[in-house]
Amino acid sequence: MCLSLLAALATASGQTLPHEGRMTGPLEKPGMPPAPVGTYRLETSPRMIAPYAGFVSYQANVDQNGNNIVGDAANEPSISVDPTNGNKMTIGWRQFDTWTSNFRQSGYGYTTDAGLTWHFPGDLQPGVFRSDPVTNSDETGTFFYLSLLVNTFCGDIWRSTNGGQTWTERSPDGAAHSGDKEWFTLDRTPASMGHGFQYQFWTGFFACTSGEFSRSTDGGATWQNPINIPNGPVWGTLDVASNGNLFIGGGDEGSSFWCVRSSNAQNPAVTPTFDQITTVNMGGSLIYGGAVNPGGLAGQIFLAVDRSGSPTNNNIYMVATVEPFGATNGSDVMFARSTDGGLTFSTPHRINDDPINHNKWHWFGTLSVAPNGRIDSVWNDTRNAANNIDSQLFYSYSTDGGVTWSPNVAVSNSFNPLEGWPNQSKIGDYITLVSDNTGADVAYSATFNFNPSRGQHEQDVYYVRVSPTGIATPTPTATPTATATAIVTPTGTATATATATATPMATATPTVTPTASPTATHSPTPTPTPTGTPRATPTPRSEPTGRPRPTPPPRP
Repeated sequence: MCLSLLAALATASGQTLPHEGRMTGPLEKPGMPPAPVGTYRLETSPRMIAPYAGFVSYQANVDQNGNNIVGDAANEPSISVDPTNGNKMTIGWRQFDTWTSNFRQSGYGYTTDAGLTWHFPGDLQPGVFRSDPVTNSDETGTFFYLSLLVNTFCGDIWRSTNGGQTWTERSPDGAAHSGDKEWFTLDRTPASMGHGFQYQFWTGFFACTSGEFSRSTDGGATWQNPINIPNGPVWGTLDVASNGNLFIGGGDEGSSFWCVRSSNAQNPAVTPTFDQITTVNMGGSLIYGGAVNPGGLAGQIFLAVDRSGSPTNNNIYMVATVEPFGATNGSDVMFARSTDGGLTFSTPHRINDDPINHNKWHWFGTLSVAPNGRIDSVWNDTRNAANNIDSQLFYSYSTDGGVTWSPNVAVSNSFNPLEGWPNQSKIGDYITLVSDNTGADVAYSATFNFNPSRGQHEQDVYYVRVSPTGIATPTPTATPTATATAIVTPTGTATATATATATPMATATPTVTPTASPTATHSPTPTPTPTGTPRATPTPRSEPTGRPRPTPPPRP
């Protein structure tokens, strides 16, 4: 990257980006230097356990004694689960040691008891400015962590072979190329010639060196020279079909969305090419600078491929948080599917099932596909908030390839996303989940803990288990050691919704030949910063006793 651009970014690091229009800079920017060792983490409080309507959220960013770290901040959680042992999980996140600074590091935590207790050993590289964490797992339970060096927009891959307890850098610092808002996936399909390959793409105009895509054929140790992707998609994700074909879902920051295929990325003897580009109608425009997350996105684009071996095998699904066409405020979580290898996509389907109200925000929408073909989706939702800001995590699922969706159900207490900002006006840009045959493991950020010295709640990372059956409490095979814990009381604005069932909510969505979506510059209506809904101060309680949880079968 040229020195003039770095200088410009450094100058702008203390400023908030415009709340409307196209991006004028990267979402990740270099900023404050690290503080001397020992400056932070001087105060603790009981870690938060937040039950709601049968679902229980467990704080993950805790200190070595299992307590909350008062005054820090954590967001953008990326979760991975060992497919051979569902008790073992890891979460990577953006770790701010103090909310007074935007200096952030690559935090991580792990659990061995299905999420009841979490351990936070530290950061991948203490004192190094890192961001945009993305984790993933291969079919054997080896975890990988892609981390971005913010000062250069160069990334590198780390690997853990012990369930996320320790990490080893696979590629030298910055040697995985990368760029702003990078994402990666693994080929877990045994029949593919690209089995074990890693694929990555990023925002090309804020890249480490050049291009938008790279591939590793040796588990992340080395990466090919970057190449360009047709249309230059941004802010998306990618996945691999059971035949080894690679699919990339992304957009143009506005109302244009694409699904891009490479059939030969799995062939190590050739430089990948992209042989199919399909325009996907997602029913609106991506949002930067919305009222619920003024300094960030209202959500990225998520693409997932069904590898269940069922009748929905190799279906391709996309989810995006968009401002609907014709609206000037609010957002919906929209879904589209392809049943013909990405050649065509269905018309967009609105997953959030509340009455249309453009003052409401349904944001950070994401999805995952279970080994049995069930699709799970979660998102933040303001439908129950009088101020249209306070949010709850909501859940819905589909068992028929996305044709119909279950009634939405709230799975968390209400929280104010405008509190706890770590010297930047956002709570990250995404949340994530991983599905198995009985439910899904979710990592999200919320502001349940109260920081009395600041006088507001603070950002932390939480884990919650969601399930179509509604039996959501994690059930590990071993009983965890009890630690001091806090419990959050549901707020007055939070209203329980119906428990999810398999009852269809919509008629079948037809598959149609894609047509070009009009590209529009998003211009949200400025919203005054509201006053958060008061919440009760947490009170200590003991940890629950674990119950045996069956180990899920390996996923392809």
